[in-house]
Amino acid sequence: MYFTDRGIEELEDRRGEEEVSLAWLADRLRAFVDAHPEHAGAADRFAVFLARDDSDDVD
Repeated sequence: MYFTDRGIEELEDRRGEEEVSLAWLADRLRAFVDAHPEHAGAADRFAVFLARDDSDDVD
C-alpha cells in the first residue's frame, strides 16, 4: 500500500456504502481546489480521468 492510499482507505471506511452523484463529486473537488489551490492541477487531472471513457487515452 502506498502512503497516499491512506485517504482512499478512509474514504471507503467512512463513506463506502453511500451513493453519490458526479455533480456532488464535482462540487467537492471545487471546494477542495478552493481550499488548496496548489493542488488544482492534480484535481483537474483526476476529474479528466473520471470524465473520460475507459477506452480514451489519458495523458
